[in-house]
Amino acid sequence: MTITTLSSRELNQDVSRAKKASKSGPVFITDRGKPSHVLLSIEEYQRLTKQRRSIADSLAMQGNADTEFEPPRATIDLKPADLS
Repeated sequence: MTITTLSSRELNQDVSRAKKASKSGPVFITDRGKPSHVLLSIEEYQRLTKQRRSIADSLAMQGNADTEFEPPRATIDLKPADLS
């Protein structure tokens, strides 16, 4: 992965360069010398924002009515309240 840094001015002057660079890694865009934005390829963006499905979501999906799921019973040790 190659990281590229461009100033806002460089980006405005050569957008195609930034787009090409984003195929091999993130492109940091600076404003007055400080990073202000990051350009990513759509594939990288989708990889980073991919929603991970929770067990509840998986069980709620249609067609999963026959899925057997028996979680282990939780054991919780309780102590009597000390009201003294």
